Amino acid sequence: MQNSGIKESGRLLAFTHRLCCSLLAAAFIATLATLFVPMDSNWPEASLILLSAISTVTALARHLPLQNVLLATVGIALIGSGAFVLGLHTGIPFGPFFQGPEAEAIPFKTLPWPIPLLWIVVVLNSRGVARLILRPWRKIRAYGYWLIGFTAILTVLFDLALDPFAWRIRHYWIWAPTKLSLAWQGAPLSNFISWGMVTILILAFVTPALINKQLSKRSAPDLLPLAVWLGGVVLFGIASATHEFRVAVSADTIIFIVTAFFAVRGAKW
Repeated sequence: MQNSGIKESGRLLAFTHRLCCSLLAAAFIATLATLFVPMDSNWPEASLILLSAISTVTALARHLPLQNVLLATVGIALIGSGAFVLGLHTGIPFGPFFQGPEAEAIPFKTLPWPIPLLWIVVVLNSRGVARLILRPWRKIRAYGYWLIGFTAILTVLFDLALDPFAWRIRHYWIWAPTKLSLAWQGAPLSNFISWGMVTILILAFVTPALINKQLSKRSAPDLLPLAVWLGGVVLFGIASATHEFRVAVSADTIIFIVTAFFAVRGAKW
């Protein structure tokens, strides 16, 4: 009876994951369409971030115990959201910013509801891409440290693509002027450094929950994190192109090509 229950829950999880991935593809297409045919509602983007989070979590739950996945996602959401709220009120660690008119806030008007989901999507899928890149070296002793480092780098690269879209195009947040001249598309350099540092802090807490402690034979690589990560970069790049942000488009193109090359190369190992 217990085995049949486990199999049934596994089938339900697999069905939910496939359904969410199909809906995610539809939400991605709908969001792309809004770049060319503006809408009064932002439901395509809301659906995209929500389905990205659900697809990411359900994919992870197929390889790890559910309690581990929930522990990791809650940890990521709490630390990432805490950093956002701290930054909103103090300018630390990301730099001075305030919420734009498009942000829909929940209690105390300090935390837009997509922010916890955004951290879950970015951190977990950056880690998934890092695992693909490092697949040829997964048996070396320092693999865990390299995985954390590459995850932080990929998180920063994703934010480099995200930020022009989020504040210059959608106005979800707005950066205040600073005395420092170093900036990327108007976002201070401290923002990107802090994304990497917060990611490392997050992984310091949640990595034990993300390690599969059951010995198993070599499994096929999971390509969903790569699809979600690259899909985001493509979306941001096309949005920047529609607004003629040529430097951002060039950067997004380079990020896409380099990341895809090394991830696919690692996946074939």
